[in-house]
Amino acid sequence: MFEASQSAVQFGIFVGLMVLIAVFTWAKVRGKNHADGDQSKTDKDIFLAGGGLNWFFVAGAITLTNLSTDQLVGMNGNQMLLLAWWELAGFVGLLILAFVFVPIYYRNNCTTVTELLEKRYNGGSIRTVISALFIIGNIFIFLPAVIYSGSLFMQSVFGTEMPVIVIASIFAVVGAAYAILGGLRAVAVLDTYSGVGILGLALAVVILALAAVNFDLFTGVPAERVSMIGSLDSPIPFHTLFTGMIFIQIFYWSTNQNITQKALAAPTVREAQKGVMAAAIVRVLIIPPIVVIPGVVAFKLFGDVGDRAYGMVVAQVLPSWTSGMFAAMIAAAVLTTFSAVLNATITLYTVDFHRKFINQKTSAITLNRVVGIGASIVAIALVPLYSGASSIINLLQELNGLSSMPILSAFIAGLLFRNVDARAAIFGLVYGVGIYALHNFILYRPDTLYVGETFYQHFGLPWLHYIDVMVFVLVSSVLVALAVNRLIFGNRAIFILSKEGRAMRAAEA
Repeated sequence: MFEASQSAVQFGIFVGLMVLIAVFTWAKVRGKNHADGDQSKTDKDIFLAGGGLNWFFVAGAITLTNLSTDQLVGMNGNQMLLLAWWELAGFVGLLILAFVFVPIYYRNNCTTVTELLEKRYNGGSIRTVISALFIIGNIFIFLPAVIYSGSLFMQSVFGTEMPVIVIASIFAVVGAAYAILGGLRAVAVLDTYSGVGILGLALAVVILALAAVNFDLFTGVPAERVSMIGSLDSPIPFHTLFTGMIFIQIFYWSTNQNITQKALAAPTVREAQKGVMAAAIVRVLIIPPIVVIPGVVAFKLFGDVGDRAYGMVVAQVLPSWTSGMFAAMIAAAVLTTFSAVLNATITLYTVDFHRKFINQKTSAITLNRVVGIGASIVAIALVPLYSGASSIINLLQELNGLSSMPILSAFIAGLLFRNVDARAAIFGLVYGVGIYALHNFILYRPDTLYVGETFYQHFGLPWLHYIDVMVFVLVSSVLVALAVNRLIFGNRAIFILSKEGRAMRAAEA
């Protein structure tokens, strides 16, 4: 009887906090979206929050778009400190976004990152192809992974037998409502308001988890789980921090619509830069401990439990009366990421496809609803595919490699060179996707990730980690694009730092 009453109180707190966050968000954004009769204003309201996000909301939106249960559950699920490098390296990526890419995007008046590519190449086809890759990645990878990992966590916290697909469906419906009804402004406000609670409680979990093991992470834990120097067969070999990791961070923070759209919603370049820098400070000071320390503590307390680690630690160390509060904050993290990625997906489809190829006058409000609902349904349907993953975060990182480096190669070729045909960039991009897929999914099978016999061992060839492969894919994709540009399309690419390149840049300015 007591346990049932306690569970009811916890669930009541959970629901109450979720409603409170929704009310605060609605109060902040009501009456500010969807300017009647002016399509350009309506578009800007839905996709860029009317260009009115101050630095605080830019920082909150960027931080919470990235931080969700795929981070908390997935990274802690590795149960090793090494994974903190993903977050620490993010600081560099955010610096590059603030001081290199933000001025370029604002100077070119971009709503989507792909608009920049169209302006840099001789032809708009590269914009269409890369936008399609972003949309496919969002719908088939990011959206289902977020609601799956969130549902897994809710099962652990509440000890419920409710099927993952049911919980995931609830997340998708509520997250879609924020994106569809409120646009980017509602997403950013939700991110920021819930972010304060999420980060505060997550830090509390870290402190209480450390207290549960007497602040000793090392005794009885294998050295590789507490070392920050990754071996060649670890998820992050140390040398990759200075090669592939840098390029992964540049892609994710600087050329990824899901993140950059928040920085594009500020009124000025300076305000956007302040927001990005605030997000960078949070990234390096707060995020690393909350995504790795509970996982190592879970290893000490429960052994190797994989992606169940974070939920088990939370259930163990938090007082029972706080479980409903923490579940509400985690649910908010899921909703913020889902709604942010969904809003970016709607933006890409509307601006890069529907307005360009179907009907330029279709209402953004209509497209917002139709695309949002459709993408959410597909994401729910794909949730069962992720249930067999041994590590959700490693799976995501590997799948992201299919498009991340090929897409970044198009940005590098377009920004560092002039007189490059868009078709040549597409050729390099298709080559990059193909060569990465050949390595990771044929020559080096996912079922032997980090262990076991591989193609390389069988033929006596040196083993390549997938982060090393990403560097090869990036460099070779750029070279292939430049070669095709010259040999097939007869164009001589001009490096922007050459004398001729500087003259062309001066003319463009």
